Amino acid sequence: MIHFPAQRRGPLSALSLRLAAALGLVLAVVAAVYLDRDGYRDVNEDGLTLLDCFYYAVVSLSTTGYGDITPAAPSARLVNVLFVTPARVLFLIILVGTTLEVLTEQYRTGRRLSRWRRSVKDHVIICGYGTKGRSAVSALVENGLDRSRIVVVERSPAALRQATSAGLVAIEGSATRSSVLIEAHVKNAKSVIIATDSDDASVLVALTVRQLTAGQVRIIAAVREAENAPLLKQSGAHHVIVSSATAGRLLGLSTSAPPLIDVVEDLLTPGQGMALAMRSAERSEVGRSPRELDSLVIALVRRGKVVTLSDRAGAVIETGDMLVHVRDDRPQQASTPG
Repeated sequence: MIHFPAQRRGPLSALSLRLAAALGLVLAVVAAVYLDRDGYRDVNEDGLTLLDCFYYAVVSLSTTGYGDITPAAPSARLVNVLFVTPARVLFLIILVGTTLEVLTEQYRTGRRLSRWRRSVKDHVIICGYGTKGRSAVSALVENGLDRSRIVVVERSPAALRQATSAGLVAIEGSATRSSVLIEAHVKNAKSVIIATDSDDASVLVALTVRQLTAGQVRIIAAVREAENAPLLKQSGAHHVIVSSATAGRLLGLSTSAPPLIDVVEDLLTPGQGMALAMRSAERSEVGRSPRELDSLVIALVRRGKVVTLSDRAGAVIETGDMLVHVRDDRPQQASTPG
């Protein structure tokens, strides 16, 4: 099942408002009839009780009108002309409007689904929307990827609600199943990020993605244990990130070299000061040393491989190189007039 980003006002909210309006209208008619109950006559000639007033209001507003209770006095007839009849019309409008809104919402959802299926391409699939999945989405958005090009695959209803609330398209189901990945249009995807909670599931997801895409879609996966990284690469993952080893190294740095952990946190936390970025080499930069540029270049990506500046190949920028550099990520403060 595909879940689209949450709307500001859901169908349930609209139905609740209409139900409250209809109930309020019934109560208003009951009050008007009860205050003038002496002007009404029923078939038993014993007067109207509060229950009789409710009964008369309901059958009148629903246009049933059995005729067993009728306005006899001029004041009661005037109330029916000026209040009960307009209330009856308004009551019908509320009921019909509710039905039309439900049908319109179903039609709109169907149209959104058809339009999404036609347009989804070069998107990123996030398998798992836990802590790692949410962090991956944040990094993608910070690097300029539109939320409409991110598709979340998740089984947890709570995680699905979080994804749709964040403006993402979410598909309910397990990413280990081919049918779910096909629903996510994995063959047209740009990349698949595997952020499941278990290494076993990550391996199975990688195998399924590789089988469906014949290895044409880039797979990035995270594992808890380093010993499972080779298995995940054999399963088809192009890049594997060992979360436990990375966390362990950061813990070690925080003890042996505390300032380094602050630098790493600065690089990984958006809006703090520094951020890693990558861009294409400009024509004027080709043939120059990366160390001569104004921006702080720390590595080159040449034909899909990372070239460090300490290597002889990284001494000069070549055509087609990608520059990995550190950019200023501090929020721009609006200048105040003097």
